Amino acid sequence: MNASSASPESPPGAKPTRRLGLDILRGIAVFLMIEQHLGVWLWDSHGRSLAEYPVLVVFNALGGGAAPLFIVLAGIGSGLMILKEPKEGVSISVDRTLVVRGLTILAFGYLLSFATPSWFSVRSWFVLHLIGFGMAITPLLRRIPTWLLLTSAAMLLLSTGPVQALLDTPQAMRNPYMSARGAYIPSFAGLRIAVAEGQFPILPWLTPYILGLVCGRWIHQGRVRNLTVLALALLVSGAIAGAIWQLGTFETGTAAWRNVRIHVPFFPASPALVCLILGPVILAVRAIIAVETRTTIRADHPLVCLGRASLTLLLVHVVLFRELTRPLGLWRALDMGTAMAVLCGFVMLSLVLSRRWQRGGYRFGAEWVLRKVAG
Repeated sequence: MNASSASPESPPGAKPTRRLGLDILRGIAVFLMIEQHLGVWLWDSHGRSLAEYPVLVVFNALGGGAAPLFIVLAGIGSGLMILKEPKEGVSISVDRTLVVRGLTILAFGYLLSFATPSWFSVRSWFVLHLIGFGMAITPLLRRIPTWLLLTSAAMLLLSTGPVQALLDTPQAMRNPYMSARGAYIPSFAGLRIAVAEGQFPILPWLTPYILGLVCGRWIHQGRVRNLTVLALALLVSGAIAGAIWQLGTFETGTAAWRNVRIHVPFFPASPALVCLILGPVILAVRAIIAVETRTTIRADHPLVCLGRASLTLLLVHVVLFRELTRPLGLWRALDMGTAMAVLCGFVMLSLVLSRRWQRGGYRFGAEWVLRKVAG
C-alpha cells in the first residue's frame, strides 16, 4: 500500500521526489499477494497432496511475506513523509495529513470488508485496518525518540503471548473466528479481533509498522547500515525463540509458549515468527536502497507502476477473485495449469494497465483518492 507523501510524477530531468526503489518493493509485494491468493482461490486442491507441488508450496510461502512487507513499507513511507522538506509556499500540517490518510485507509479496509462478505465482516481487522490505525496514531509515535520507539516495538511484540493467553486465543484460527461469524461471536468480539485475534491485529502487527517508522528515520539520515543490524537482530531473536519452542521448554498454551511458537499459517501470529519474517523484509529494503544508490530507477519501471497502484490492486483482486468467481463456478474449481494461466494473465494485465495508468497519475484509483482526500 502506498503511504508515502510525494507528487504523482517528477518532470523529465528533475530530481525524483520519491524513493522509487520502495515502489519496486511494493510491486513485488503486490505480485506475491496476488499469486498467493489466486493460487488458493482458483485451484481445486481437494484430495491432492501439496508435497506433489513443491513450486506452489514455495510460492505460497513467499506470498506470506506480502502483508508484512506492505506494513513495513507503510511505516517507512510515513517516516519519510514526516522528515520530507515541505514545498515552497505550501504549509500543510503533517499530523493532519497522517491522521486523514490513516482514517481513509481504514475506511478502505471497511469498504473491503463490506464488499467481501465471504471473507470478512464489519468486525474484521485486515492489513488495511492495521496500516490505517498505525498511520492515524503516527502523530503520537513520531514524537518518541528512536531508542524508545524500538523499546516500545519490542514490548508490544512480547505482550502478544500474554494477551493471547488471557483471551484463550485458539492455537489455530480460521476466517469464521477471525470475522466473528456464526457461533464465533464472543463478548467484545470487535475489540478482541482488532487487538489480538484478527488476520493482522495490533498485537503483534503494529510492531512492523513502528519498525518501519524507525527505518524511515535511518534512511533519511543515511544510516542504512542500521537496517542490516536490525534485520539480523530480528532473525537471531526469531531463531533462538524457535529453538526454545522446539525444545519444549514451555507448557503448551502458556504466554511464553505462545511467544516462541512457530506456526504456519500465522493465524495467530507469534513474536518468534514475526521476527523471522521481518528479518528478510528489512534486508530487502536495505538491498533495494543499495540498488537505488548505484543505478537510476525509472518512474515507468513495470514494478514501480505496479507498486504505485498497490492499494487499488488489493481492493480489485480480492473482490474480483474472492466474490465473483463463486457465482461463476470458478471458486477452487480449476486444474493447476488453468489456475496458473489465470494467475499469470491477471498479473500481466495488471503490469500493462498500471504502466499505462501511470501516465495519467493513476487518476480515480484508490491512491489518487488518498492524495485528494489527505493532501
